[in-house]
Amino acid sequence: MEELIARITQKTGLDQATAHKAIGLILGYLQKEGPQDEVNKLIEALPGAQDAIEQSKTGGSGGLMGMVGSMGGGVMALGGQLMGIGVSMGQMQPLGKELFAYGREKAGEDAMGTIMGSIPGLSQFV
Repeated sequence: MEELIARITQKTGLDQATAHKAIGLILGYLQKEGPQDEVNKLIEALPGAQDAIEQSKTGGSGGLMGMVGSMGGGVMALGGQLMGIGVSMGQMQPLGKELFAYGREKAGEDAMGTIMGSIPGLSQFV
C-alpha cells in the first residue's frame, strides 16, 4: 500500500493521509458496485487494501459535496465523497489512472478490464 500511496501522492499532489482515504473510498466503491470475484482479486493483490476500505468508512466526508455524494449513487456519489475529503476534480483522474495502473500490475489486466467494463461511468475517472 505504501508504494501505491507514494505513486498517487507524486501524481496528484495529495498528502499521504488523503491519498490513503481516497484509495479506500475507491476500493470500497468497487467492492460494492463491481464484480465480486475480480474485485476480491484486486483487494487480495493489494496488501492493506481491506484496511484502507475499513478506515475510509469511519468519519464522514465533510462539506456540501460530501452530502451531495452520499445522496446520489454511482460514480457521481464516489466523486462527491472524494471531493468531501479534499480531492479536487483535477486530481480525480490522475488518482484513478494511477490506482488502476497499479491494480493492473498487481491483479492483472483481465481482472481490471472486467471491473472497468462492469461499472457505468467508471472510465471517466481512469
